[in-house]
Amino acid sequence: MRETELLIPASSLEVLKTAVLYGADAVYIGGEMYGLRAKAKNFSEKDMEEGIRFAHQHGVKVFVTANIVAHNEDLEGIHDYFRSLRAMKPDALIISDPGVFTIAKEECPEIQIHISTQANSTNYATYNFWYNLGASRVVAARELSLKEIAEIREHIPEDMEIEAFIHGAMCISHSGRCLLSNYFTGRNANMGACTHPCRWKYYVMEESRPGEFLPVEENERGTYIFNSKDLCMIEHVPDLIEAGVDSFKIEGRMKTALYVAAVTRTYRRAIDDYKKSPELFQQNLDYYREEIAKCTYRQFTTGFYYGKTDENSQIYDANTYIKEYTYIGIVQDIDERGYHKIYQRNKFSVGEEIEVMIPDGTNKVLKVLAMEDENREPVESAPHPKQEIWIDFGEKLEPGYLLRRKE
Repeated sequence: MRETELLIPASSLEVLKTAVLYGADAVYIGGEMYGLRAKAKNFSEKDMEEGIRFAHQHGVKVFVTANIVAHNEDLEGIHDYFRSLRAMKPDALIISDPGVFTIAKEECPEIQIHISTQANSTNYATYNFWYNLGASRVVAARELSLKEIAEIREHIPEDMEIEAFIHGAMCISHSGRCLLSNYFTGRNANMGACTHPCRWKYYVMEESRPGEFLPVEENERGTYIFNSKDLCMIEHVPDLIEAGVDSFKIEGRMKTALYVAAVTRTYRRAIDDYKKSPELFQQNLDYYREEIAKCTYRQFTTGFYYGKTDENSQIYDANTYIKEYTYIGIVQDIDERGYHKIYQRNKFSVGEEIEVMIPDGTNKVLKVLAMEDENREPVESAPHPKQEIWIDFGEKLEPGYLLRRKE
């Protein structure tokens, strides 16, 4: 059985640290340029240096995305960017463009290169092409089935790695090569500025009746005909491992620390349980399902892994997430009186019950016994976003633990 890496997205230094503490083997991040999540917070050079240092101290790898489809005016800047990355020593660069690949080989010869899903690698000949050029890993195109991945595994070198998305949002354009955003808004998805028009509501307009919008489905809400369900393979971890997937990739470089913590620790436990015993994995299936459903999601699908998608892979009546929990904050510090410092993310009050997420996969429900503000004055509630709050739970928690409230 090959080693299995759990690869987690991080939109910020806070989320990176959460991913590391909750069980990631590797994290992938973007700098302020040349990645496909321009709207994410992304990492300044200072934060990237600190994030890489923190991850490496905990034995976790860091991969940096540089997977735009580059134009001529980008190339000089990419040379400069890769020279700065070389000094930070990430473990790999994620690239889709052959020109950017060539620059990476020139500027960062000692850093591994992973080929992004944006390159649409759908067959073993393509994998071998990239391997022969010096890539150590290829991210599987989103439209591949497990059968196809297993066949690729049989036809590529033993030391070449396959990475595959196993959880998160799905793109209507499979591996993300989409022109809708650019067409409607002038914001180029392949340059990191996607406006997600696939999530918008659409109608039909008949040529002889301009201005009259007809729902694609005959109801008052219209329809979201491009709106895919979210990918979730938590129940199918054994099939992914047996197909030869080396790295289990979670989508979500714009997600919160709460989402990252919940997904990371659930897949961490599922992978570890299966490696210990297939029977143990089967025994804990209900636990995995329950915990993964506590994340925000749109409804779940297995994508293309078991064959082509059909009408059941889309959502036609809404584009909103299902949300069962609210993010409260992360324990930052503990004082001598046992009060816990957080920066509040959503309002809560004294007397409420808060669920503490522990990295080992367990949860603990505690009542807020008392609160103090940043001046250490007693307060009854925390109404202001990112307000510094000190909480007494009656027992001590560890820094880095996440707090959430059931809705």
